[in-house]
Formats: sequence, C-alpha cells, structure tokens
Amino acid sequence: MSLPLQIGSKFPEMVVLTTHGPKKLPDDYKGKWLVLFSHPADFTPVCTTEFIGFAVRYEDFKKLNAELLGLSVDSTFSHIKWIEWIKEKFGISIPFPIIADPTGEVAKKLNMFPLGGTHTVRAVFIVDPEGIIRAILYYPQEVGRNIDELLRLLKALQVSSRYGVALPANWPNNGIIGEKAIVPPASTIDQAKERVQKYTCFDWWFCVTEVPKEDVEEARKYLQRAATIPQITGLKRPEPVKKLEI
Repeated sequence: MSLPLQIGSKFPEMVVLTTHGPKKLPDDYKGKWLVLFSHPADFTPVCTTEFIGFAVRYEDFKKLNAELLGLSVDSTFSHIKWIEWIKEKFGISIPFPIIADPTGEVAKKLNMFPLGGTHTVRAVFIVDPEGIIRAILYYPQEVGRNIDELLRLLKALQVSSRYGVALPANWPNNGIIGEKAIVPPASTIDQAKERVQKYTCFDWWFCVTEVPKEDVEEARKYLQRAATIPQITGLKRPEPVKKLEI
C-alpha cells in the first residue's frame, strides 16, 4: 500500500483527461507552479461559486507563473456542459482545464475522498516548478475556499523559496513583525552569535529581515481583497424574486 502524499514529496506521475485534452502530470507543468483543486461535483452551488472565483482570479495566478487545474468525479461531457451553463447564466468563461475522473481513480491516488464518501472534498495541491508538493489543503464539502488566500499562500511560498526565509502568521500583516520575514534559526553557536549582529532579533533564534516592497504589496493586495466583496465585471445576476400577494 502506497504512503499518502505529503508536503515535500514528488507529485505522482500520471496522464489525465481534461477539457483541454490529455495532460501529463506533473511534466506538462514543469517550470510553472501548479494549483490543482478538486470539487465535489459539477452543477452544485458552492462549486459553481468557486469556479467563478477561480476564473475571475485566473490572471493573478498567471502573473505568479501558476496554472490552475480542476478535478471532480464527473465526465468530460458534464464538465463541458457545466462550463457552458456558467457562461450562459453568469457571463463568466472558465479558462483553465478540468480533469474528468468518473471512476475516481485520480481522486483515490490523491486521497481526495472523505471517509465513506463518493464525492471529492475540496482538496488543494500546490506543486512547485520541479514537481514537488509544497502545500496540501482540505476543505469540507460544505464550505467554499477563499481564492485570494490561496493566492497569498502561493506568493508566500514563492517568497520563502526565493529568499530562504519563513513567513509569520497573516504575512505581510503580522501583528508582531509586520511585513518582515523570519530568518532560519542558527544551527551552530557561531551562527547564533552572527545572527544577532547581522539581523534585528528578539533572540538568536528569532531574527527578522526585510522582504522586497513589490513582493509585500502584491501579497497585501490579496489579503485586502479577501476582506472585501469583489466587484466582478460583466457578471449576470438573477432577477429578484417577486413576492406573491396573498
């Protein structure tokens, strides 16, 4: 029995069928970040709101050198019709591919089923340009994801990788160190002495450093948007229900 996928493990190699044709994972995304997310089923309300949310933020993911890839235990025919329905009802085009997995084989490999369930939970895998899993998140079927928080997480992973730092809670709006990053702790006595001379430190094991302003502002934008109601251009809305007079 294979071990469950973990952060730091290589994303399993597989060929999947999508609405954009077959994809070889993770090879077809080499050199890019991949955000693979599952949803319980097509033609369901929460999933529809999520797909619109991902579509609206698609260009933000592209700017971060990332591609989106959806998945559910539905057929390609169902995915295509659902995409058409979203376009017709809401005026929103879904620009990213969706994996067809009617037998659930891909979902099983990625451990996306809840205990005793037949529909996938809202799993998220963030895979780096070398095909290494950097983050795994699970949301229940009843609660939709915050797309801007996923963007913030992706940006934080990129900052961490680029500068070799760790990021605090709510970065870049942390209540203690603000937008700064945390320097990895020293592993020798000499390093501990160097840390307090080179960085701003609360102690030798808790030192901080600056992050380039452009990275901070980009991440802060996601946090700010997550706290507001987005204004989606061109979104069609249903007519208000007329109350019956009794």
